[in-house]
Amino acid sequence: MASLLQAFLDPRKNWLAKQHMKSVSSRLRRYGLRYDDLYDPYYDLDIKEALKRLPREVVDARNQRLKRAMDLSLKHEYLSDDLQVYYLLIY
Repeated sequence: MASLLQAFLDPRKNWLAKQHMKSVSSRLRRYGLRYDDLYDPYYDLDIKEALKRLPREVVDARNQRLKRAMDLSLKHEYLSDDLQVYYLLIY
């Protein structure tokens, strides 16, 4: 049953899951975030371990994106379109 649910939620196997991922990614891009930034290291120990193994620069960039997104959200603002494209290209 769990494997069926995982297959249903996997964007590589399910067209609806892929469309949902694209929709969420486009909304996150307004804040300069990536879809992978949504994973919470406190909720999943695998994510916590993966973040430990990443280079320090990658983890710092992720933390900076999260801080910027919180700041923009509190101000009820979005990144400008040119910055959204810029951050999309460098990440």
